[in-house]
Amino acid sequence: MRNVFREDHEQFRDQVRRFVEREIAPHHAQWERDGVVPRSVWRKAGENGLLCVAVPTEYGGGGGDFGHSAVVIEELARAGATAPGFTTHSEIVAHYILSYGSEAQRQKWLPAMASGELIAVIAMTEPGAGSDLRSIKTTARRDGDDYVVNGAKTFITNGFNADLAVTVVKTDPERRDLTLICVEADRAGFSKGRRLEKIGLKGQDTAELFYADVRAPAENRLGEENQGFAYLTNQLAWERLIIALRAAASIETLLEQTIAYTRARVAFSKPLFEMQNTRFKLADAKARATMLRVFIDHCLGEVIAGSLSAEEAAMAKLLASEMQGALLDEFLQLHGGYGFMSEYDVGRAWVDARVARIYGGTSEIMREIIARSL
Repeated sequence: MRNVFREDHEQFRDQVRRFVEREIAPHHAQWERDGVVPRSVWRKAGENGLLCVAVPTEYGGGGGDFGHSAVVIEELARAGATAPGFTTHSEIVAHYILSYGSEAQRQKWLPAMASGELIAVIAMTEPGAGSDLRSIKTTARRDGDDYVVNGAKTFITNGFNADLAVTVVKTDPERRDLTLICVEADRAGFSKGRRLEKIGLKGQDTAELFYADVRAPAENRLGEENQGFAYLTNQLAWERLIIALRAAASIETLLEQTIAYTRARVAFSKPLFEMQNTRFKLADAKARATMLRVFIDHCLGEVIAGSLSAEEAAMAKLLASEMQGALLDEFLQLHGGYGFMSEYDVGRAWVDARVARIYGGTSEIMREIIARSL
């Protein structure tokens, strides 16, 4: 039993699992071939209450807490469903609008996001700026009642499907202060580049975004001017725990599958599981996965209580992503040649997991954050 979840969380888990098994798993391979998830799936997810689950009901959300959010994250990870970018939309962008948006902005965008009619993205990374976010070049010049936005963003999750981009800009290119401007995709001068070809997460559309004298009304600014870095930092603990939650669930799922495979696979006249090397590797994996789960659940409890620190979130993200990479590599090895075949979950999961050590802050950045607290 995992004490962090209540009965209503587990009831919601049954609902989410049924949706994933019915509406996502059977189609996931095709979405990976297409490089994008159909918008109809977003609307179905909205109809079934899978989007913006921790957003209050007065804004169209599910009215739950981060425990309900974790259920959706874990169930998608359990199914190896990396294609739908629901998490970025619901657990990152929606919370920027909820936390820093005006009442008018919340009423304007959150209900449409919860229904799946509007797909929102966070546009931070640029061709020349990733971890060092203060070095971005995208600018927003004030002109009367508008901001005029110029620049380019890359590696934007859900970028091809995007209807609204919460865009990180500088109002003064000579300063390092950041501002958040919401830019609708139908504004003149806004365009989407090609869908980027990745080695993993192939079904999750990732695109470039371009801003050429895009006029966005000043009322589209999220929060105060030049306070964007503080806003981004405040949300990062939860964003990093999302990655850790997904990694822990992936490890547990692939461990179960690897145990089942090694029990069934016969080599040298006996199941692989009966060989001491196999059992010891699986025993080590079980011990490490269990230790990780206890820590991740502790961190989830702190998020629900509103007390997760940046250092703990960095620890969770670092340990979970590094452990996921190491253990999935072991699981693939135990599958032998079949592990290298895309028809087996372990091979796809192994490739998809590689980015977890990069996005949300690289492992090196996580170590720096932790080191500052020593």
